[in-house]
Amino acid sequence: MIKVVKFQTYIHIFKLSLVLNIKISIANSFQMHSNQPLAERLRPKNIDGFLGQKHLIGKGAILRNAIESRNIPSMIFWGPPGVGKTTLARIIANNLNRPFYTLSAINSGVKDIRDIFEKAQKQQFFNSPNPILFIDEIHRFSKSQQDSLLGAVEQGIVTLIGATTENPSFEVITPLLSRCQVYILKHLEEEDLLKLIDHAITNDSILKTKKIVVKENEALIRFSGGDARKLYNILELIFNSESAEEIEITNKKVIDKLQENIATYDKNGEQHYDIISAFIKSVRGSDPNAAVYWLARMIAGGEDPKFIARRMVILASEDIGLANPNALLLAASCFEAVNLIGMPESRIILSETAIYLATSPKSNSSYMAIDEALELVRQTGDLPVPLHIRNAPTKLMKEIGYGKDYKYAHSFENNFVDQEFLPEKIKNTKIYQPQVNPKEKEIANWLAVLWKNKYDY
Repeated sequence: MIKVVKFQTYIHIFKLSLVLNIKISIANSFQMHSNQPLAERLRPKNIDGFLGQKHLIGKGAILRNAIESRNIPSMIFWGPPGVGKTTLARIIANNLNRPFYTLSAINSGVKDIRDIFEKAQKQQFFNSPNPILFIDEIHRFSKSQQDSLLGAVEQGIVTLIGATTENPSFEVITPLLSRCQVYILKHLEEEDLLKLIDHAITNDSILKTKKIVVKENEALIRFSGGDARKLYNILELIFNSESAEEIEITNKKVIDKLQENIATYDKNGEQHYDIISAFIKSVRGSDPNAAVYWLARMIAGGEDPKFIARRMVILASEDIGLANPNALLLAASCFEAVNLIGMPESRIILSETAIYLATSPKSNSSYMAIDEALELVRQTGDLPVPLHIRNAPTKLMKEIGYGKDYKYAHSFENNFVDQEFLPEKIKNTKIYQPQVNPKEKEIANWLAVLWKNKYDY
């Protein structure tokens, strides 16, 4: 009798331990799940669950066709943060049932790349498909690191998928770029963002524990900037800051919560575009104090100094231009110096250039002129080049009038002679408009002397 009681007691304890273990396991699982960011919890697993980028993965689109044919090339995804570059790479690997290796260019070196190539070679049996190597922020790889990828890509040891927020034409070496198909990913449309909000509220295991009512969505859409990850971060921020069982989301609430929780600069891209935008607008607005502040935010956050220097080269032409042509020379020198010297010393060069650009007079006349000219070309098409300014390398061309009556400017006073250079249909069209600053006033006066009333400068 005593033995039976003991046996039954053991069974009871065993059952109780099973229940407790199951409960603990479920609790631990929930805890792990809740520790994941919302964007990670809702990362789609298949192509049909992927929102946006219809030009690439919509029915009949080029990348979808490649995936469905199970014959994908090495490729580079180029686009802003939060549009699904990493997710799409994972979906491709899952869909094709291929081994998936991932590296971040921020903290990986040539040794890490070689280790993956060795693993990939060991996994190759008969006609088994090659693994996919995904490299996030591939633009941060040095030339030697990118060189180390060439052999494996060329031999088919791996299929490379790189992700970058920067123009690969500038950041990826030509031999590697020529072996990859570049796909451009775009900011998510408002329709896609609204679907993501609804999907998160309805399906996320944590968010649906409370009743969330989106009364207004304009602020959510605006502050997400077409970035799904940023959208999910805002939703999660609001959810975690509310203790009530019912949460109403309004534009004011979104703005207030974001102002209370201004995040530090994220070198992985979360605020990449916001901070560089603030920097550009400060320089354009001739505020050296704000320009240096936003520059410091980028440097402290680990932004690539070459990216900052490259933006200043663009700024020098777009916003300063002919008001101070030396600005472009200094910006170009800054870019070269940053490449040569590196950090932390480059911070001084970047600061000098930013202050110089911010304190320079401003003109966007060159920017406006080329856009005006491009629009004119779009409207008028391929107008014929006037005969007198055509090249005449052959006797026949000379006989039919090519180059006839052309006047060589250097043979005349002030190295100028009044003649027509635009096509007949658009002659006398004024495209370049000098702006009001000392340098361009000089240009306008000089053009008025040369062309008299032709262009009314």
